[in-house]
Amino acid sequence: MTDADQIIDALRSGHDHLAALVRGLPADDLTRRSGAADWDVSQVLSHLGSGAEIALATLEASLDGAAVPGEDFNKEVWARWDAMSPAERAAGFLTASEALVARYEGLDARTRKELRIVFGFLPAPVDVTTAARMRLNEFALHTWDVEVAFDPAATLAPAATEPLLDQVSMFLGFITKAEALNDRPVAIAVRVTSPDRSFGLSVADAVALTDEPAQPDAVLSAPAEWWLRLASGRHAAEHTPATVTLTGGKLTLDDLRGVFTGF
Repeated sequence: MTDADQIIDALRSGHDHLAALVRGLPADDLTRRSGAADWDVSQVLSHLGSGAEIALATLEASLDGAAVPGEDFNKEVWARWDAMSPAERAAGFLTASEALVARYEGLDARTRKELRIVFGFLPAPVDVTTAARMRLNEFALHTWDVEVAFDPAATLAPAATEPLLDQVSMFLGFITKAEALNDRPVAIAVRVTSPDRSFGLSVADAVALTDEPAQPDAVLSAPAEWWLRLASGRHAAEHTPATVTLTGGKLTLDDLRGVFTGF
């Protein structure tokens, strides 16, 4: 199985899981506060549905060798979804997300390997693996935003966790605030489980992933899914499992939460 195959399979299982939850929600639950600041559940679904619609249009344009839809197209899509009722957003999410996943599934092996997809916000076209992983990252995190509205102990989907671990470094410049430690440079050993990985986290003038330091200032031990939630700002104490520990005495979990501001 290629990386693209694994990620597309994770998109399918993720969609099916969230779709089953959404279909069973009564109207009042769609306006519950979600795990995303300032959004209710229906607004999270609107974000995922409109994102799927834009991603599908971008994929189709790249397959056809046509011009990628621009900002005006995106704004029209967002405005239409914003105007929907909560129930319409939920129904629209089911349709739009299914259409995008099915289109990815329909790509043959050669296309999954050779196609390059143009995104206006990226400096160069990307392959199917990268494009699908970007969608998986968004989908998995916002699925958590929906689920945590009903279960404070919600976690990221296991099928999404492993393929997303290698993507954290891409976004460090957008999701971190090194100055939160008041110019205290630290080198942290990060050890995650399910899957097991070990690496380093350096917080100095900037935040960077490194090899695991030989003499760390602190050791963070956590489930891999929580590390991904930490990196995206979904790290409140009430959603942090007891298995997360930070030893060494030079900083606290709250210090680390201050570094990872999320998007």
